[in-house]
Amino acid sequence: MTIDADLLRYYDAAQAAFPALPPGADARTVRERFSNVAKAYARERDESVTAENIEIALEGRTLVARVYKPKAAHGPLPLIVYFHGGGWVVGDLDTHDGLVARLSRDSQCAVASVDYRLAPEHPFPAPCDDALDALIWLAEHRSRLGFATGRLAVGGDSAGAHLAVVAARGANERVAGLVGLQLLLYPVMRRQFESPSCVANANGPGLTNDEMKWYWTQFLSAEAPKEHDVRAFPLSEPFARTPAPALVVAAAYDPLYDDAFELQRFLEANGGRVEMIDAHDMTHGFARMHSQSEAALGWLRKFGARAGELMRDER
Repeated sequence: MTIDADLLRYYDAAQAAFPALPPGADARTVRERFSNVAKAYARERDESVTAENIEIALEGRTLVARVYKPKAAHGPLPLIVYFHGGGWVVGDLDTHDGLVARLSRDSQCAVASVDYRLAPEHPFPAPCDDALDALIWLAEHRSRLGFATGRLAVGGDSAGAHLAVVAARGANERVAGLVGLQLLLYPVMRRQFESPSCVANANGPGLTNDEMKWYWTQFLSAEAPKEHDVRAFPLSEPFARTPAPALVVAAAYDPLYDDAFELQRFLEANGGRVEMIDAHDMTHGFARMHSQSEAALGWLRKFGARAGELMRDER
């Protein structure tokens, strides 16, 4: 198998339009380039989905979440709480707008995309704290906001999937069974750069080993977590309670490909149920690029449709 040709054409075009930044570029500059690339290749939001921003009032800060709902759905909808990717440093509600809108449409669920604080201005544990606190807040306010009070899911892509795993674990330790499903796209799970997939895909496209090292450095630039702090390193300690079932997408041409299967083994070893989607022709970040690749759109549709089925599964 090889990388999807449409994705490769996208990478060539984006590189020509937005040349790589010089070594040593700061987080603000990296963030701006990421946003500009996303904006340049975005399409109009799907008309079958509505979106509205709400405020999440937490202790000492207020976060914004963008709530997506499919127009065709009726009655209170199941809720997915979503955290965008970007190495805990880049990305926002707008860079991931198209991805989250598609997830809402294909799952026929409401999705609340949370704009958590970013490193290095707000390094670990701030993004993790925001993810858990926002998840708990949204869970507690489901009825008032018009969502169904049955199954609750948490999801994310890349570093957002890391935050989703951390938040799901923390929430279920507080209230057993609160989170009933994890929806995880190409998750980052470990601070290591020598796995077979890291070596094979060290130079991208989509993500490089050097970029991932830089993201980890920004994320952990203040308080040094202990080796077994599951907020930073989710696979470092076994679960006290059975983890929520998970739907996990791995991208074959991704330094983090092995992380997805490490997560699968870890969750299953702790009694969790895991379904894997092995996107054999995709790179890291492909879900954001679904407007540029029919194959990427196909994988994202498969993920969203299966998420919707699992959200309504009565088991």
